[in-house]
Amino acid sequence: MKKFWNWKKTKTVNQETGQEAEERILFMNGVIAEDSWFDDDVTPALFKDELNAGTGDITLWINSPGGDCVAAAQIFNMLSEYPGKVTVKIDGLAASAASVIAMAGTEVWMSPVSMMMIHNPATVAWGDHSEMKKAMELLDAVAGLTQEELEARIRIREIGI
Repeated sequence: MKKFWNWKKTKTVNQETGQEAEERILFMNGVIAEDSWFDDDVTPALFKDELNAGTGDITLWINSPGGDCVAAAQIFNMLSEYPGKVTVKIDGLAASAASVIAMAGTEVWMSPVSMMMIHNPATVAWGDHSEMKKAMELLDAVAGLTQEELEARIRIREIGI
C-alpha cells in the first residue's frame, strides 16, 4: 500500500496562555488512493487510526491532483467528525477528489497562486444499456452530493459549470 498522507507533530506555545501544546500537521500529496481504496478495508482503517491517535487541532496541507472519490468521501467524513479544529491549507493544487477533502476543513485557506479544480464526476463503464444507465445514475448522485456540499461551504458565482 502506498500512503498518500503523512503526519508530523510539532510543539507550539499558546500566545495567550503560555502553555505548550502539540500541533498535528497532516500532509496529503499526490494521487488520493492511487493503488486502491475501493473494496479495501485496511487503508481507510489505517487513516482513521492515525487520525484518532492524537488530539488537538490539525493543519492539513493539500497538494493533490485528486483521485478516488470513494476515498475522498471517507476522508471528508472522518475529518468532519474529528473533534478538533481542522485548518486546510491548499499548498498548490486541490483538484477533483482533493477538493472534496478540502471542504472538510473548519477553515480553508488558499494562497493567491494555489488552485482548486472542481468538476463533474467521471467514470468508465462497460456493459449493456442497463449498465450504462446505472453508471449515469451513480454519476448524477455523486455530482449532486458534491455540489450540495460545495454550496454549503463556499460562496461561488455560477459560471456555467
